[in-house]
Amino acid sequence: MCRATSQTQRMSYPGYPPSGYPPSYPGYPPQGSGDPSFPGAGQYPYPGGAPGGYPPMGGGAYPQAPAGGYPGAGGYPAPQMAGGFPAPGGYPQAPAAGGYPSYPGAPAGPGYGVPPGGPGYGGYPQQAPQGYGGGQMPQPGYPGGPIPGQPPAPAPGPGHAPAQMYYGGTQFVAWEEPQGSYEQPMMGMPAYEGTIKPTPNFNPEKDAEILRKAMKGFGTDEQAIIDVVSRRTNAERQKIKAMFKTLYGKDLIKDLKSELSGNMEEVILALFMSPTYFDAWSLRHAMKGAGTQENVLIEILCSRDNKQIRDIVQCYNTEFQRDLEKDIRKDTSGHFERLLISMCQGNRDENQTVNLQKAQEDAQRLYQAGEGKLGTDESSFNMVLATRSFPQLKATVEAYATIGKRQLESAIDKEFSGSVESGLKAIVKCAQNRPAYFAERLYKAMKGAGTDDSTLTRIVTTRSEIDLVQIKQAYMQMYQKTLHTAIHGETSGDYRNLLLAIVGQ
Repeated sequence: MCRATSQTQRMSYPGYPPSGYPPSYPGYPPQGSGDPSFPGAGQYPYPGGAPGGYPPMGGGAYPQAPAGGYPGAGGYPAPQMAGGFPAPGGYPQAPAAGGYPSYPGAPAGPGYGVPPGGPGYGGYPQQAPQGYGGGQMPQPGYPGGPIPGQPPAPAPGPGHAPAQMYYGGTQFVAWEEPQGSYEQPMMGMPAYEGTIKPTPNFNPEKDAEILRKAMKGFGTDEQAIIDVVSRRTNAERQKIKAMFKTLYGKDLIKDLKSELSGNMEEVILALFMSPTYFDAWSLRHAMKGAGTQENVLIEILCSRDNKQIRDIVQCYNTEFQRDLEKDIRKDTSGHFERLLISMCQGNRDENQTVNLQKAQEDAQRLYQAGEGKLGTDESSFNMVLATRSFPQLKATVEAYATIGKRQLESAIDKEFSGSVESGLKAIVKCAQNRPAYFAERLYKAMKGAGTDDSTLTRIVTTRSEIDLVQIKQAYMQMYQKTLHTAIHGETSGDYRNLLLAIVGQ
């Protein structure tokens, strides 16, 4: 269907970065005592140049070589790269036979073989295989390489292949999502983690056989269905569905619908939808018939990135032959309508560089539009919160705390009401900590009498390959209870077993 790969925003959440990160490379000085910080453009993970730590950011040079230089004719001056940290592989030596050896303490080997200014990392010498702690040149990622234990982000897959699917008794044409998760982290940003990961030695034929056997004959083996479906990625489920039709000439979705019912059926069908289609379907049903589910519109449109929003808008039009913006205008009004229309454009700035001066200016603008005047200039709130990148908004929220009489979220509480208040607060929460936003949504879905099963299903399924691990961590931190325990207490039967299989312990 509509491929939607995002660039995950930087956010703080419990347990990140993992302990022991970044790794210590042989020959580098010990880490300093400063707090770790996610790297930005041209800086190394430990800012500030704490004693014994990494060198200072912003152009500070690596410590000068000892008097007379490091071994070699005439010594060699301290290198200085953009951001102030040394070239990978260590401190170079004056040219000598064999090229530029590695920094003292790195494994023995030929070291650098290309003089400064030649090809290589940041214009500095190209590293030989045995430099930089015996490893390779850093790859893009965090910081300068993939997260330890995490595979590199997959490359975008091929085009979208049409596939027949059914939901709620309605047949529709959807597209299989290419390989890869719905969201991908930006280089230098923390990678979120889903509870469902690609299956080693995945065999769609074997899975199709298991599902066929589970539905054949008298009765249904629901646990066998749960064991397969809850442990496969969306891309793998699409392959199982295609293989099922190839092997048996039957539609897997139709068979599942005939064997299942209630909330269990809803979760299974949601898992077999592509993420983009499920978002579009959820928006359509939030506005279909009498009444409007404003919280569904807010949750989806205020938390997705530009690519996802544009794909959802296109998918909504293709699948339902309707215009999402027109439907929003029909079902909402006033400042809430304008906020959602702004979200539908998918034009939020996604530059990850934070401009602190602009953050101060925006914070002042929001203060003057709300607390600092009689009445409220709603358009100023809409303009700032709908256009700034999430990292930029996070800086604005922090700046507002020093300008206003209260936190920005509290100011929104005071100045707005109803759905527009909820929408603006959702944007602020996503900018500060997106997993915490979804943790709160899950808590409210299970709080009090009754359970909002549609919200529970939607969040667990849509975040299962993106950041459900961090949502679980946030839930525990915020409510002193595991998400597993909360779901166990609010659901029952196969529906509960399926959700818990996705969420994990």
